[in-house]
Amino acid sequence: MEALTIAAIATPPGAGGIGVIKISGPDAIPIAGTIFRRRYVGSAADTPAADSQAPQDNKEFQTHRLYYGHIIDPGSGNILDEVLMAVMKAPHSYTCEDVVEIQAHSGTATMGAILEKILDQGARIAEPGEFTKRAYLNGRIDLTQAEAVIDIINARTGAALQAATSQVRGKLNAVIEDIKRSLTDLLVDIEAGIDFPEDVAEILPTEGVARNIRQSVSKPIETLIEGYCRRHVYRDGLQLVIIGKPNVGKSSLMNCLVRKERAIVNELPGTTRDLVEDGLQIKGIPINIVDTAGLHDTQDPIEQVGIHKARHCIQGADLVLFIVDAAGPLTADDHQIYQQYAGMNMILVLNKLDLVENDPSLKIQIPEQWNGIPTVSISALYEKGIDALEAVIVNRAVGDNGSLAEHAMIPNIRHKQALEACLDAVGHVLNGLSENQPEELIAIDVKTAIAHLDGIVGTEPSADILDQIFSSFCIGK
Repeated sequence: MEALTIAAIATPPGAGGIGVIKISGPDAIPIAGTIFRRRYVGSAADTPAADSQAPQDNKEFQTHRLYYGHIIDPGSGNILDEVLMAVMKAPHSYTCEDVVEIQAHSGTATMGAILEKILDQGARIAEPGEFTKRAYLNGRIDLTQAEAVIDIINARTGAALQAATSQVRGKLNAVIEDIKRSLTDLLVDIEAGIDFPEDVAEILPTEGVARNIRQSVSKPIETLIEGYCRRHVYRDGLQLVIIGKPNVGKSSLMNCLVRKERAIVNELPGTTRDLVEDGLQIKGIPINIVDTAGLHDTQDPIEQVGIHKARHCIQGADLVLFIVDAAGPLTADDHQIYQQYAGMNMILVLNKLDLVENDPSLKIQIPEQWNGIPTVSISALYEKGIDALEAVIVNRAVGDNGSLAEHAMIPNIRHKQALEACLDAVGHVLNGLSENQPEELIAIDVKTAIAHLDGIVGTEPSADILDQIFSSFCIGK
């Protein structure tokens, strides 16, 4: 029979000052009592309990207290480590079960030995995300809050962390519940009209009902979906690729943005022949930036490989910095690059501004068909215009509002797809109202919309969805 009590190392592997082992389940405290020997500090000679081999009495442990002592091998009585042990009794714990956390000296051998003794007493190794999964199944958090836990762990910037903690506090759940409440109220009225047609006034053909649905249901859903499209980069990051012909300053621009000599800069065209990647953040947005080989026609087999890799990388970009020589003129390579990637999210960067500042007549003339692209003039050599370029990057990534981490936002594609399906069902409801369809058919569409919202917060999720979500967690969380 599978053990109900689980245990795992909750801190990253490796040597360190403190490592934490977590136990959760009905036998968490008895198991801990079997391997833990309390020391009494400040009394007669700071010594362990009289019978150091005897298990601790479970009644000794008060909830939400920290105990000092040793972890011992129950078989040999050998001390494994000096520890602090926290006891949290159900339901006031992370999982709503009895939970024990052992704070030991971190190290592969030490942590492994302690965990082994815990497993010997009947616990089993926790599956990835099982502690958080139990918190969800026991009603402590909803599914959106559970998913936010992994976002907190993986947050790469302050804005990403702020967005995740906002979700943990239940902001997304609150918005979803408001939308669901409006749909539920409508469903109650519809079903009342179906069951008691003589006692309930006709409510569905009125424009007021449709207007209320658009305002309290459709509009909030559309706002959430739009917010995902503009702000999921706080969670997922932005793939930023620099493109252009050889010797226009792509590598110099990358060095300016990452603020270090990441790419080799040389006057010889074609210096960069492979992808050069690095990470940075701009206004809380985590960015992976890629410097690519200059795009042009060449017979050099090594350059051809670099250009092929560059073109493949560009296809996966969220945002492209198309850099040209401000002192021009534009060449056939420039026009070819534009024609090939004009449909992408692009910023036109006019580099070498320092060459044209004193003689504006040298500045290239931008073709009229390029006017729809945001354009920034910079000098990568003298690091001029970089702040302005960063502002445009943020605008293209998240819009004019910048960091909106304090608002409810949908953090992943699962939520977005569920909301899109809900919005589609609401559209059928509105069509049904305008066409005076039977109330029974409209009720079916309302129930469908509610079911999609339930799927987001986890009211009735499938086992497959739960497995997919919690499998992305680390063991011990």
